[in-house]
Amino acid sequence: MSQTKTNDLKIKSHAITDGDYRAPNRAMLRAVGFTDADFNKPIIGLASGYSTITPCNSGMDTLATRAEKALRDAGGMPQLFGTITISDGISMGTEGMKCSLVSREVIADSIETVCRGQSLDGVLAIGGCDKNMPGAVIGIARLNIPSIFVYGGTIKPGHYHGEDLTVVSVFEAVGRFNAGTMSREDFNCIERFACPGSGSCGGMFTANTMSSAFEAMGISLPYSSTMASVDEEKAVSAAESGRALMELIRRRICSRDIITRKSIENAIVVAQAIGGSTNAVLHLLAIAHAAGVKLKIEDFETIGRRVPHIADLKPSGKYVATDLHKAGGIPLVMKILLKAGLIHGDCITVTGKTIAENLKDVPDSPPSSQDVILPINKPKYKRGHLSILWGNLAEEGCVAKLSGVKHTQITGPAHVFDSEEKCMDAIMNDKIKKGEVLVIRYEGPKGGPGMREMLSPTSAIIGKGLGEDVGLITDGRFSGGTYGLVVGHVAPEAQDGGNIALVKNGDLITIDAAKRLLEVKLSKAELAKRRKAWKAPAIKYKHGVLSKYAKQVSCASVGAVTD
Repeated sequence: MSQTKTNDLKIKSHAITDGDYRAPNRAMLRAVGFTDADFNKPIIGLASGYSTITPCNSGMDTLATRAEKALRDAGGMPQLFGTITISDGISMGTEGMKCSLVSREVIADSIETVCRGQSLDGVLAIGGCDKNMPGAVIGIARLNIPSIFVYGGTIKPGHYHGEDLTVVSVFEAVGRFNAGTMSREDFNCIERFACPGSGSCGGMFTANTMSSAFEAMGISLPYSSTMASVDEEKAVSAAESGRALMELIRRRICSRDIITRKSIENAIVVAQAIGGSTNAVLHLLAIAHAAGVKLKIEDFETIGRRVPHIADLKPSGKYVATDLHKAGGIPLVMKILLKAGLIHGDCITVTGKTIAENLKDVPDSPPSSQDVILPINKPKYKRGHLSILWGNLAEEGCVAKLSGVKHTQITGPAHVFDSEEKCMDAIMNDKIKKGEVLVIRYEGPKGGPGMREMLSPTSAIIGKGLGEDVGLITDGRFSGGTYGLVVGHVAPEAQDGGNIALVKNGDLITIDAAKRLLEVKLSKAELAKRRKAWKAPAIKYKHGVLSKYAKQVSCASVGAVTD
């Protein structure tokens, strides 16, 4: 990897003074606009997830243009390249959702490949939809060059009958309409008004969870994680990110100087404090792996026990990310946590300053004029909402999200489904009984393959009025928009012979979040008997990207990584 000199920023791998052997490389660069003077400048990758496939990414062309100009004005030579995206919201509930988590790896691989292949001196990555962000930061962590992540921005809420709407409002409306508790007119209006423009899903779902976690980690600029995509301040922040990256290059501050054990702990603390998505567990494990940082799934439980939940945000709360931004954003949340001794203030960030230095002028308590961010002594919940459960159904752990749950324990008969579609059909046809524990299996990283999110069935359960009366467990994932007594990432997954594969209809299953327990009431002898008769089904895809993914992907308990 090429490195820059602190004093004059000359690029060893491209400068004319390096010798004639670089002439062919320079000739290629001249064709895209380089002049003699430009070969003495840092060459910066500008990885943009812009596309019109999803509103999450549709506003990023403006951000890329502003960042490109700022990089050039600051003395760099930005080189724009594209990365892919899959819209989770559009693919949700379909076969296409199997490609969502796969896209995280494709994005990481593409950024790493381009930056290594072109010997780039730094990279600024712009992403929006759920897997853009962890994919980009995994790539950044692998490369260990000066790097900044720029969030494409959140969507503003839609409105209907005086209520804020998000895309989850539509998923829940499906269940309510089907249950006969919503009119066709209201249903149609919610669908029409829920997503008013560019930006990622507006609640504290996965996109806003990860953007907030990355601001807490220090790999994004302060305040940038909760800005609306369409607002001018988002474009200004993108330009500021370009200028900040040039300073990182001058000071030789690389991604692994920022992505450390301490900074990842800060990200976990903030995700717990704001009521973030269960996907944060999967993605932060994968990022730690890419950065060479030791992190275990049980660390989320250890940290969560001491962190109060202090933000009242959707899906289980009242407000959306733009409300959080107006209230003071992630810096205010972090200052409250810093004052309480819950985050590490000495971590270096992309500003070149430490967390504590960045937060120096931020108030250390929330203003009384709002109730989005709560005082730490009057939290929404006394401990973090993401919990790790163990037991004979999750010998390698699983993840539960407790915010918005009135009853944290259920013991009921299993109702088993070998795919999301089969469960969804049962819900919509009123075949689910109160007191049951739904089991959706063969949806894990290998078994899916791709570990689909179960937002459609969980939202339909809420819409049907069963949210407090049934439990749901799966070796798949949940959307950040999911809430209720649901448990995901069950490991080992069914495809690998985890005990979830051995459950039969009627077996008694206990979910006890207070005791951190997930178990089926079967003896070891009975489980052994069933295992002897069990045979792993064939992987559903024989060729292509899903086939390759199924062969390479690891267990969810270590982040579903492919390397």
